[in-house]
Amino acid sequence: MTTPDLEALRRDVMMSMQGAARLHLAYIGITNGLFENLAKAGQSTAAELAAASGVDVGYTVRWCDAAYAFELLDEASPGAFRLTALGDAFRPSKGGTLMPFAVGAVLGAHMSERASGLMRSGERPGEKVLEERETILPWFGPMLEAQFGPFFDSQILPNVPAYRDVDARGGVAVDLGCGNGWYLRRLAKRFEHLRGVGLDGFEANVTGARERAKADGLADRVDVRVGDLHHFSIEEPVDLIAMNRALHHVWDEKENVFRILAEHLAPHGWAVIWEPVWPKDRAALRVPAQRPVAFQNLAEHIQGNHFLHPDEIAAELDKAGFEPNVHLFAEGREAVVTGQKRR
Repeated sequence: MTTPDLEALRRDVMMSMQGAARLHLAYIGITNGLFENLAKAGQSTAAELAAASGVDVGYTVRWCDAAYAFELLDEASPGAFRLTALGDAFRPSKGGTLMPFAVGAVLGAHMSERASGLMRSGERPGEKVLEERETILPWFGPMLEAQFGPFFDSQILPNVPAYRDVDARGGVAVDLGCGNGWYLRRLAKRFEHLRGVGLDGFEANVTGARERAKADGLADRVDVRVGDLHHFSIEEPVDLIAMNRALHHVWDEKENVFRILAEHLAPHGWAVIWEPVWPKDRAALRVPAQRPVAFQNLAEHIQGNHFLHPDEIAAELDKAGFEPNVHLFAEGREAVVTGQKRR
């Protein structure tokens, strides 16, 4: 490699490093309410912002300087700051918020550090890695909602017949691993006769999901409980069981999983499984829009998982007594595989 080529690579990598630093600074602003409080005030000194956010003033001074350097803040007047358009776009309450990119960047850094250390031993510690950093888990559900909620509303809900069928029955939909409940809340808003039950293994997620359902006026139709695939019981027939980006977490026991789905579903009930598509052709991973799934698949390995191709899911549904159908979205990068119980 010639020296000019190496210098060009160095410049590219330095720009990538600065991009990562900007996302890390945005994460600090998101998780501590700095962006939202600065938006409310219009402009603030670091001390005023620290007081409004309930955080340490020393850290806030340094964060403001760094956020200014990376163009998340402007100086409104000597010693006072205001949000730039970029900083404002990271507010979690902003429509189309950039928040998922910042949360994803910090989660990715955490997973990278864990993968680096675990490579020697081969240990795969499982889902508990999400709890190892206290600021990450509370933002995991909101990250997914902001990232996938609008896509779910505009692309998936209108084009997957299972939802309309369950709504027509006035039926019950169960979301396994519901997180903050965003999937069921959006489903209930769209289909007013459908009722939802969410199950999640993290108590903090259950509490947050109940609060959000109540705030949205859906507490009478969306019930969230502590539970998981192996430990749940619903007193009435279940018409739909959803697994959203969750099946790959239990794929190593797939025969048991699909047996449980079949046993809990009413006659002609639906399994609705949403998964990112793992391509059959490795070359597809080089497509920029597909690269994140390649990195995330490494993070999934830490948790004992790996991503799937929709044909694998459809085949297992068929074996378990379902009539499978594959719905592809986002130019084939996202799949919703449905299966209607044959009996």
